[in-house]
Amino acid sequence: MNRRRLFQCAGALPLAAGFSQAAEAARITVAGLEVFRVHVNRRGAWVLFRLSTSAGITGVGDASHGGRDEQVVSLAKQFLERIKGRGIFEVESFRQAVHPEVERHGRPAAVAFGGLEQCLWDIQGKAAGVPTSSLFGGRLRSRIRSYANINRSTEDRAPKGFARMAEAAVKAGFDAFKLAPFDGMPRMNDDPARVEEATRLGIECAAAVRKVIGLSRDLLVDVHSHMDLERGLDLARRMEPLNLFWLEEVSRPVEHLAAINKAAKMPTAGGESIYGVRGFYSYVAAGAADIIMPDIKYCGGMLELKKIAAMAEGAGIPVSPHGPASPVGNVAAAQVCATLPNFQILEFSFGEVPWRAELIDPPEEHSNGCLELSERPGFGISLNEKTIQRYAA
Repeated sequence: MNRRRLFQCAGALPLAAGFSQAAEAARITVAGLEVFRVHVNRRGAWVLFRLSTSAGITGVGDASHGGRDEQVVSLAKQFLERIKGRGIFEVESFRQAVHPEVERHGRPAAVAFGGLEQCLWDIQGKAAGVPTSSLFGGRLRSRIRSYANINRSTEDRAPKGFARMAEAAVKAGFDAFKLAPFDGMPRMNDDPARVEEATRLGIECAAAVRKVIGLSRDLLVDVHSHMDLERGLDLARRMEPLNLFWLEEVSRPVEHLAAINKAAKMPTAGGESIYGVRGFYSYVAAGAADIIMPDIKYCGGMLELKKIAAMAEGAGIPVSPHGPASPVGNVAAAQVCATLPNFQILEFSFGEVPWRAELIDPPEEHSNGCLELSERPGFGISLNEKTIQRYAA
């Protein structure tokens, strides 16, 4: 063999190995599903999926907070039959097949599909030997800025209770914090004095957190759609001194949100419950928010998140995914966030349980308020079954 031929053959070896791996991955099919429920607190459990394949590769996904867990799991088992024996790359056809089921069953179907779809992307990355983010266009960042949602872990709903939890999040290294201090609001048609009292208390709670975190850190407030238009406009005015990073989901009707967004001096955010590109298109077109918040569990999965973010990029709108669930869901969302030019910040549910990081292996890692992504294939994690067994629901 001459020297030129030798070098040609040598150069072809890695390429040939790559083709071989791709050919093997293309033959991998979906086999079965395991479901794990982990007790968290009074707000419910985390529901986790692990999908197996003909090649022995497994992938994980988060199907939490879908309403009734039993219905989510039942629907997931039905959806499994659509992809069992099919190739691991057939995400788009799976997406199309499930759309009518989401129309029929709502959020439980979206969450069931989203959990399975996450598993497929984890498997694809492992089969290809690359981080899942590489399948979404490659990373723009490996550190995903996160805000500490202290709402779910704050039991004392008074200003001092929120302040105490915010102080713990500051010590943990976060520089952005969210609370939902209006969750105790009476109905808008209730006694005006009671409504005003609850409104004042919510503002005081937010002010207490601002005092703890100082002016150099970011404060986010979620209203959980408790206001009507008149009170929503009033609230936006009264929150101006707190210098908010954003004011979230003030009201429910899109036309109310658009009016509040137009009048508000601070940025507004929302859209956590919306499913699909079509749903977000009308939301964006209406001017409902300055920042959109798709949740991979609710919006239609990781591919849908990428599509929604691309649409928002065209409209000049940042994307900050919603997601107060398990570490699995956060890592899945982060794999997409790493690739988004218009990514802003990711939600992190702070302080719910002390063993949260140990749910996955290696443990979830936050540093200075950022989720650190590994270079390992797929999501780069596996489930810690000892922790799951210890806290099984």
